[in-house]
Amino acid sequence: MYSMTICENLLIILLVSTSQRLRSPMYFFLGHLALSDIVLVTSIVPKMLDVIIREGSTVLYVECLAQFYLYGVSVSAECFLLTAMSYDRYLAICRPLRYISIMSVKLRYTLIISSWMFGFMLALITIVLICGLDFCGPNVINHFFCEFAPLLELSCSDTTVLNIEMIVICFPIVALPFLFIIITYIYICITILKIPSTSGRQKAFSTCSSHLVVVSFFYGSMLIIYMVPYRGHSLTANKFISLLYIVLTPLLNPIIYSLRNKEIQSSALKYFKAHAKN
Repeated sequence: MYSMTICENLLIILLVSTSQRLRSPMYFFLGHLALSDIVLVTSIVPKMLDVIIREGSTVLYVECLAQFYLYGVSVSAECFLLTAMSYDRYLAICRPLRYISIMSVKLRYTLIISSWMFGFMLALITIVLICGLDFCGPNVINHFFCEFAPLLELSCSDTTVLNIEMIVICFPIVALPFLFIIITYIYICITILKIPSTSGRQKAFSTCSSHLVVVSFFYGSMLIIYMVPYRGHSLTANKFISLLYIVLTPLLNPIIYSLRNKEIQSSALKYFKAHAKN
């Protein structure tokens, strides 16, 4: 699954970078979404496989913090990228005549740079606070990676501030983007329902259905993990839900976006035919 995830997302990045048919803003954002998925699974899955094979493994303190930081960056960036993609779909369906002028090259790069920059900055805040904790007791992480709640359970320090910080920081990363996506899709649905022809409604909905499936899957998991107060008895459920958006979502994202997208399918077919001849 890890190998498939890397290959699928690398293929998406390759197609978006080389194909002339995939030059629209939607595919530009999709390429960066694939990049964030690669960072997410690569920071966690290889070590997780090592833990499974060895039936337990050790991780250095610095390695643990590095893993948590990369995880935080990729997840935060993905939240913002999905938000940017929902805005792109809103403009394409609700403001089609002004779509090209509003979604300019400058705005695309602004949204992309902002998504990654905020991801790096917000994850850094949490890391700095974790570095201020004392770890003097147990050293076994009851999880398959260095996740926030299991890390705090190992600390001898008062973690009240960090728990509050996590709830506060989840609002700009998870809650506000999710609220923005809901609002944009309300406007999108209203606009689609006003289209007189059935074929027109189906065509309009098909342009954002893939994004809606990915958003529902990813944000549903994130909201349960970070917006619902953590309790020790829910650790097993948290592990399972974490697997959904860390392992399964990056694997399914390229499939979901490619399944009903003829432009990606034809670009991939053209790419493989060209390299088969060579």
